[in-house]
Amino acid sequence: MQLYSTKRQSPNVGLKEAVLKGLPPDNGLYMPCIIQELPQQFWDNLATYSFAEMAYEIAQHLIGDDVPAEDLKKIINNAYYFDAPLIEVGDFSVLELYNGPTLAFKDFGARFMGQLIGYFLRNNDKEVNILVATSGDTGSAVAQGFLNVPGIKVTILYPKGKVSHIQEQQFTTLGANITAIEIDGTFDDCQYLVKQAFLDAELNQRLKLSSANSINIARLIPQSFYFIYAYKQLEDKSLPLYFSVPSGNFGNLTAGLFAKRMGLPIEKIIAANNANDVFTLYCETGNYAPKASVRTISNAMDVGNPSNFARLMDMYEDSLERLSENVSAYAFNDDQTANCIKDCFESYNYVLCPHTAVGYLGMQEFIEEQDLNPLYVNAIVLSTAHPVKFGEVVEPLIQAFIKIPDRLQSILKGKKKSVLMSADFDVFKTWLLSKE
Repeated sequence: MQLYSTKRQSPNVGLKEAVLKGLPPDNGLYMPCIIQELPQQFWDNLATYSFAEMAYEIAQHLIGDDVPAEDLKKIINNAYYFDAPLIEVGDFSVLELYNGPTLAFKDFGARFMGQLIGYFLRNNDKEVNILVATSGDTGSAVAQGFLNVPGIKVTILYPKGKVSHIQEQQFTTLGANITAIEIDGTFDDCQYLVKQAFLDAELNQRLKLSSANSINIARLIPQSFYFIYAYKQLEDKSLPLYFSVPSGNFGNLTAGLFAKRMGLPIEKIIAANNANDVFTLYCETGNYAPKASVRTISNAMDVGNPSNFARLMDMYEDSLERLSENVSAYAFNDDQTANCIKDCFESYNYVLCPHTAVGYLGMQEFIEEQDLNPLYVNAIVLSTAHPVKFGEVVEPLIQAFIKIPDRLQSILKGKKKSVLMSADFDVFKTWLLSKE
């Protein structure tokens, strides 16, 4: 598998180098040189595959000879022991992506990435430092995916006071090879610090750095799996297919477009934003104007300068007209999100997390705007997290208690261990070098 930089100022590299580096030297993002359609035999056999079998076929198709078949099967089987069922909720189907260890969709990407990086480092004698910025669920998924993986240290940067209590507990209580840094700022500040670290010559000379955000291609490859798995579960595959994706840093949506290029017959993907509506405004005006993120009840989507916008522009050659053929965008405020959570619970006895509620609203808006009959389309909303992770928001809205799964009980009792730090790169750099 060969990958190029979206800025096209760096040489093409193989999968191992792209995954271990995270970012190209020119500060672009790695993209596959070729995304070919899956063979017809794959689609003919799709109904017979388990999730792991399907994931292996897709990964092997993309990765090729970079990972031998038996090793790739081990990576897939070690990463996935949980399901992603498709559930009817009113007029739409909800793909429940929160059945992994951290109750969030990012388990699909982080666990695959952890296994893949562990495989690439199996004969390596220099420790790798994984840097990751999180607005919530990425931190917990990466922490669990890399916990106690030999040869890897993980540093997670998160905005102080801007993630839920459960999210914070999931990555600040683990210890071992996981360190959490509490940044006095926003998610965009955290993301900036990580990107600056990758561009700093001294850091890269003295430390081996890599990323586990969706800027790393190893996160996007496995996120394409569940779009195709949702299609597998549909009863009538002849109906037009639409996905609504709660969108923050746009890795999830980009992965859906990868799946489309591999032959998944998606008519359109809906980018559902919260009040951080930079992408929605771009789709409406053609003007891309990043801005400081604002805090919402769907906090994992509080991103004012989405990294994967560069990949979207690259895929569609900077053409809004071409992008709009495949993607529609809508934005919703906290009141609309809260009302959607209440309405779905009252109407269907189904509990949405705030991010999934934004996705549900996006699908509603799109169906109404296009004057489509929901009975004659396959309308799928990606459910990105278990609602218990946002109990302080959801429970007052539905006036009901959300049972905490057993695997979270011990984490909630753990002692928080984090390093409080300003959003100053020199401070962060000094801290990193002190841990050399």
